[in-house]
Amino acid sequence: MIVKATDEYLSLLNKSVARELQVSAQYMLQHTKMEKLLRKVIKENYLLETTTYEEFGKVLKDFAIQEMKHLGAIMERIYILGGEATTKPDKVVIGNSLKEMAKLGVDAEVEALEMYRQIIEAAKEIGDRETWVMFSKIYGEEENHLLVFQDYAAMEDEPDLPEPPESDWRSIFNKTEYISLLNKALASEISAIVQYTNQHEKADGLDRLRKKKAPLEVATGKNKASVVSDLLKKVFMDEMNHMEMISERIYEIQKEAIATVDPLPKIGNDENEFLRLDRDAENYAIVLYRKIIDEATKLGDIKTKKMFEEIIQQEEEHYWSFDDYAV
Repeated sequence: MIVKATDEYLSLLNKSVARELQVSAQYMLQHTKMEKLLRKVIKENYLLETTTYEEFGKVLKDFAIQEMKHLGAIMERIYILGGEATTKPDKVVIGNSLKEMAKLGVDAEVEALEMYRQIIEAAKEIGDRETWVMFSKIYGEEENHLLVFQDYAAMEDEPDLPEPPESDWRSIFNKTEYISLLNKALASEISAIVQYTNQHEKADGLDRLRKKKAPLEVATGKNKASVVSDLLKKVFMDEMNHMEMISERIYEIQKEAIATVDPLPKIGNDENEFLRLDRDAENYAIVLYRKIIDEATKLGDIKTKKMFEEIIQQEEEHYWSFDDYAV
C-alpha cells in the first residue's frame, strides 16, 4: 500500500513544485537574455571562438531542462500520493548581468537544498521511500547547480558595457504596445507549459489507476489517459521551444522579457476535460499570434513575422490534435 500523505506533507511537496516552475522559467529566460548581453560584448571578445556569455548561456539552458525533469517527477509523485500539483510558480527574477544571474542562481539553489533536506527528512519519517529516493537524487543535481553558479558568481565584475547605438531601423521596436504583445505571447507559452506538464503527469496517474478493459487496450497496454499523456508530453516540448524563440527575439531587439503566467493554467479532472481546456488554450494562442503577425507586418518586422508564422503552424497542429481526441 502506498504511504498515506498528509495535507502538510503534500503542501511541502507543492512548495518544491512552485520552486521548480520558477527556476525552469528563470534559467531559460536568462539563457535567452545572453542574446541581448552579447550585443554589448567588448570588441576583444570577437577574436574568440566563444565568450563567457555563450558558455554560461549553455549552462543555463541545460539547468532549465534538468529542472523541468525534476518538476515532472515531483508532480507525478504528488498525483500518485493522491494530491493536486500546484500551477503557481515562485517569483521569477532574471537579472541584468552575467554575475547577477549567477548570484540569483546561488540564492535559488541554496533555498532549494534547504527545502529538499526538509522533504527528505519528512519522507523518511512517514516511510515514503520512493519520494526519499527521488529527492535524494534531485538533491545531488541541485548541489551541482549550486557549485557551478558559485564559480560564475566568484568571477571578476564585468566591465560596464554601453548600450548599442540606436539606429533608424530599430525604431520600430520602441512601440510599447508591440513589445507588450510579444510579452503576452511569452506569458501564454509559459502558461501552456505549466498546464500541459501538469496534465501530462496527472493523465499518467489516471492511466496507472485505470484497468484496460477493451480488447485493444489490453493488447496495446494503453488507454485514453495514456495516449493523452503521451500527446501532452510532445506538445509541451514544442511550447518550451516556442518560449525560447519568443524570449530570445525580445532580447535580440534589446527589450526585456517579462515572466508571467497568463492566462492562468487550467488543469481539469480527467483526460476529456484536459483536451477541452487545451483546445481553448491553443485557440487563445492562435488568435493572439495572428494579431502579432498583423502588427509585425505593419511595422516591417519580417523576422518576428516569420517566427510567429512558424509557431502558429505548430499551434494549429496542437489544436487539431486536441480536437481529434476531445469529446
